[in-house]
Amino acid sequence: MCKIMHLMLGLILVLLLSVPVIIKASEADDGYSQCQNIVKNWASSSLDSEVKDDKHDLRDLLFFLHVPRTGGRTYFHCFLKKLYSNSQECPRSYDKLRVNPRKPNCRLLSTHDDYSMMSKLPKEKTSVVTILRNPIDRVFSTYEFSVEVAARFLIHPNLTSVARMARMAQRRRKTSGVSTLDIWPWKYLVPWMREDLFARRDARKLRGQLHLVANSSYDVEDILMPLREYIHHPIALDIVHNGATFQIAGLTNNSYFAEAHEVRHCVLKYHTLGEYVLEVAKKRLADMLYVGLTENHRESATMFANIVGAQVISQHTISSSSAKVATNDHSEQSSITNTISDANDQGNSTYQTLEDVSSTGKYEIARDNLTVGKLMEAYESCISSLRNSQSERRVNSLKRISPVNFTKEARRQIPEVVIQEIASLNSLDIELYNYAQHIFNEQQGHMTQRMVYAVVGFSTSESHTSSNYCQYKFMNRAFALGLPSSMH
Repeated sequence: MCKIMHLMLGLILVLLLSVPVIIKASEADDGYSQCQNIVKNWASSSLDSEVKDDKHDLRDLLFFLHVPRTGGRTYFHCFLKKLYSNSQECPRSYDKLRVNPRKPNCRLLSTHDDYSMMSKLPKEKTSVVTILRNPIDRVFSTYEFSVEVAARFLIHPNLTSVARMARMAQRRRKTSGVSTLDIWPWKYLVPWMREDLFARRDARKLRGQLHLVANSSYDVEDILMPLREYIHHPIALDIVHNGATFQIAGLTNNSYFAEAHEVRHCVLKYHTLGEYVLEVAKKRLADMLYVGLTENHRESATMFANIVGAQVISQHTISSSSAKVATNDHSEQSSITNTISDANDQGNSTYQTLEDVSSTGKYEIARDNLTVGKLMEAYESCISSLRNSQSERRVNSLKRISPVNFTKEARRQIPEVVIQEIASLNSLDIELYNYAQHIFNEQQGHMTQRMVYAVVGFSTSESHTSSNYCQYKFMNRAFALGLPSSMH
């Protein structure tokens, strides 16, 4: 009897001890299932809401979705600023928009905001363009730029001085532009690196350490956070890794989507759910007007000029022609003006007012005479100047953390084990980048078709306005696209 009772008590004890384990396993399963449903429902609704129109045609509003450290600033200053006037830019802050972007005349929005920005825009009237970069190189560049900007503050004796200066700068910026510290993701990454640089500098002073030697600029613990430590930090895991996928999906920590936080939490907790986010990002990438690749710089620039630039130039030409006709027709002018004043509704296909179209300022005149060939010439000149300026600023900044110096040669010295860790942490971005390469090749084929169409159109089309205007339009297109003279 005693033996039986001991056996029964032992069995009861085993059962009691196993209950928490069973409950824990059940909770884990329930947590995954719940997250899977959340992510799947979001992905399904996101894919269902896509616009089905021809993606190859430039719509009224161009949204440049600027993925950080892809060369997007070059495109903005050296392409888009040549194609669009200041009056055609939507109010932008590279953070949360403070003004409704659907203002009359708004034709260009360039921002680090993610794809959720589309919820603020008229989808059926918006074309999206972006540039992607090899994910491993983008992580390197993000680390370097965060350190570079943070190092500029080392001119201050301490963080208290930095905070005082920041408050003064913020008051000034209320009536001016934005700072790097206002821009996502740098408003998170730069302060993080800045605090780290100051802490390490203070520690060196306490040790009386004056002379430093760096075998690798990416692994100098006495000066800055080593790259191997940076990539595993919670902030990098939240913002940097797979950043392009989350940005194109619209799921950054800066998202406008109400469900973004919940979806992000689930994907970061259960990595396998990232496949749903990746599929949404791929679909959105495939529907874009243009996708460039940082590594294919020259080909990407040429393609942007011919796919995007050519259509913007064509829109300018059509708008100018329409404006001239409108000035001779008072009733037509009234109709256009009324449509523009109600630009938040469906209305006309252009946000330009007649005053902007017929402006005789030097920038408008330059755009009226613009061709793709001239655009590429201006681009080459612009990037040379911009790169020199950026290089000079970087050199001056890195002097404050010498002997650290980020160069191509220094990157080649990064241990393979660190590179493999970065690749593992960015598996979604790597797959998205591979898909972007496929899209890039397709774009090249489509660009060739457009060039042929332009020539065929010139030789066969009948104008719906006037034959002279049609002839001018297609000759200008063919010349701008760089077609052989025998084909003009």
